[in-house]
Parts: sequence; structure tokens; C-alpha cells
Amino acid sequence: MANQFNCLKCPAYCCSYTRIIVTPGDIRRLAKYHGVSEETARTRYTKKGYEKNERILRHKQDEHFTTICQFVDSETRRCTIYAGRPKICREFPGTHRCGYYDFLSFERRTQEDPDYISTTG
Repeated sequence: MANQFNCLKCPAYCCSYTRIIVTPGDIRRLAKYHGVSEETARTRYTKKGYEKNERILRHKQDEHFTTICQFVDSETRRCTIYAGRPKICREFPGTHRCGYYDFLSFERRTQEDPDYISTTG
């Protein structure tokens, strides 16, 4: 099935989710990608999540969404570790397309502006 969504003009909305869960395999991937030990990757790139033993990606300040994944380039709004990104990011949105894309498409049609980007959705 072909992609039914386009992330190229999105402001990285999915990367603003506060709970981007990483698995032990993701930590291994991050360690390999950055050339550091798994423990260093775990400490440097993740933090304790909400559930017992859960790890989530660390965030940084963001002008659009308050905080965003530390691996998003704030200027280009693209992932800086695309080849090393966690499984949850690789599988997103998990359905035919993400809800933000539907919202954004509606706003662009309504505003009659193909480049319109809303950060209020």
C-alpha cells in the first residue's frame, strides 16, 4: 500500500508527543548510531517514563510545541537521527495516515494556502 500521507511540510507534530517510548533494542540502535555505550545512550538520550521500567526520549524546548524530541532539527523540522530512530518512530502512524496530516490538509484547504502550517492542533 502506498503512503497516504506526506510528512514533508509537517512541523514534526508527532515528535512533540511527550511519551515517545523506546525499547531496549532502540537504546542499542541509538548507542550504535552515536558510537557510545548502551548505558551512555540510555542516560543521555532517554529518561524514565510514566510506567514502571519505561524509557522515553528526552525533549528540548520548542517554539511551536513547547517541547519536542531532542533529535528534531529546530530549523528544518526533520529528524537528525533518521537511520537510528526508535521503532515507534519507524512505525508511525501505524494506520493509513496521521491525524495531524488530516487536520493540516483541512486547514490548508480552508486557508487556501498550500504552505500553511498550524501548531494549534
